[in-house]
Amino acid sequence: MKLIIMTKATFFVEENQILTALFEEGMDNLHLYKPGAEPVYSERLLTLIPEDYYKRITVHDHFYLREEFGLHGIHLNNATDELPHGYRGNVSRTCHSIDELREAKKKSNYVFLKTIYDSQSNPLDKQTLTIDQLKAASRQGLIDKKVYAMGGMSLENIRQMRDLNFGGIVVCGDLWNRFNIHQGQDYKDLIAHFLKLRKATD
Repeated sequence: MKLIIMTKATFFVEENQILTALFEEGMDNLHLYKPGAEPVYSERLLTLIPEDYYKRITVHDHFYLREEFGLHGIHLNNATDELPHGYRGNVSRTCHSIDELREAKKKSNYVFLKTIYDSQSNPLDKQTLTIDQLKAASRQGLIDKKVYAMGGMSLENIRQMRDLNFGGIVVCGDLWNRFNIHQGQDYKDLIAHFLKLRKATD
């Protein structure tokens, strides 16, 4: 089962240090998601991360960063969004309903399905799918190794997502809520929790 870590929506001082530490501990898929931010801030963050890890990063906006930094790929925030003209490379998409899965999977390396549970990072993102709906989609083969569960993912529901045949999970709030970006300097608890997530998804 794959584990994707999504960045906090906002930038913060220790971010490059924490991301580098996560890469060192085995993070192999980071989604850089900074909605509404100027691209220069993403550029600066990337320059502070060792180049060896660029191939493990997927960018959600400012797709030129993929070429400029040699990143892994791009992510489209809606299932029906068109690829940038002439783009050739890894692409993933977010599906907002089960109905979008079939077509989106054909055009993507993998897709996110949201919102499985209430988001821990965005209070506006509430659960939109029932377990019965997910079980039905799994039986129909719509949920498979190319579909990653997103929204409220944590240690507590990894086994359930595996049983539903999801190929991976997307974690944001469950990780970042363990570090206070305004006052914190010690991020040992965050790294320790990542290692638990990694072990549970192996």
